Amino acid sequence: MMPLLVLLAVPAAAHVLNTDLSKLSRTEIFGTYLQLGFTHIIPLGFDHILFIVSLYILEPRLKPVLLQATAFTVAHSITLGLAMYGLISPPSHIIEPIIALSILFVAIENIITDRLNPWRVAIVFGFGLVHGMGFASVLTGLGLPAKDYVGSLISFNVGVELGQVSVILLCWALVGRWAAHKTWYKQRVVVPVSVLIGLVAAYWTVERVFFT
Repeated sequence: MMPLLVLLAVPAAAHVLNTDLSKLSRTEIFGTYLQLGFTHIIPLGFDHILFIVSLYILEPRLKPVLLQATAFTVAHSITLGLAMYGLISPPSHIIEPIIALSILFVAIENIITDRLNPWRVAIVFGFGLVHGMGFASVLTGLGLPAKDYVGSLISFNVGVELGQVSVILLCWALVGRWAAHKTWYKQRVVVPVSVLIGLVAAYWTVERVFFT
């Protein structure tokens, strides 16, 4: 397991935008930022992927996880917009460890609880606010085109949402569709997957607090 954890802990490549946005139409800008939002989740956003997987596996039906994902999307859209308009300026050395801790929190909750608690949506919303500040660090580095600032911000959010939904649907196709109602689902799927995710999140938390 340790070689796998080391592999998972390797940071993803950063976003690179090699396009002169001033020469693009609004439609092309929308497509560019839509793609950036999607790739920020798949394949570059491994921490966000683990968060979505953690949300899914406890209650592997589409309706509950889509409700959580919607709360998460609304929340991260709020803080991403506020950060990009300069209304908040979250320091990455604080935000990134909290993102790792949010993954660890959900993974531990999956292990110790047997059902999805109603208040989890509120928790996910709170974590979404933090993750949105993490998304902001990406757009701050890339910048937004002056000629379609709002449109590119929206398209980035749409791309992120499409990436999240893709992760959910993949989890459903691989696991939820056939294993959700098995008596062994908790012990053979939820616990080992959550332990693995929790270990990776714990590693990230230590790394981000002490080594970045």
